[in-house]
Amino acid sequence: MISKEDEKLLAVLKHQARASISDLARMLDLSRSTVQTRIAKLEQSGIIKGYSVDYGEDYLASLVSAHVSIKVKQKLTAKTNIELKQISQVAALYAISGEYDLIAIVQAQSTEQLSHILDDIGNLDGVERTNSSVILETKFKR
Repeated sequence: MISKEDEKLLAVLKHQARASISDLARMLDLSRSTVQTRIAKLEQSGIIKGYSVDYGEDYLASLVSAHVSIKVKQKLTAKTNIELKQISQVAALYAISGEYDLIAIVQAQSTEQLSHILDDIGNLDGVERTNSSVILETKFKR
């Protein structure tokens, strides 16, 4: 269980992970040592796993994105998941119910690169078939 203060700290870090301890302390009206202690506690408990980069809207708009539905041979699911994780253009992978087993969000620099990535995914050992939908426009995102 985390405190309300920890929740506030996490909310600020989610949007400003590179903020300095001093800036975080000012934003939260806490001392620097309190913020450092809270961050260390959240990291040690595994609540904060790491820090990452969020791409800017202009960069994301330049990418070609697609939802790729993937049917997997059941005995090779774990191996296929590991191999999909190795493909850097696979931004996310979700297990789903229905005709397909997984949906991958793929982001490429061009339609040509996307085509090659789709071929790579289709050629993985455990993949039986894929179905792709290119994202034409994002209407809204929350």
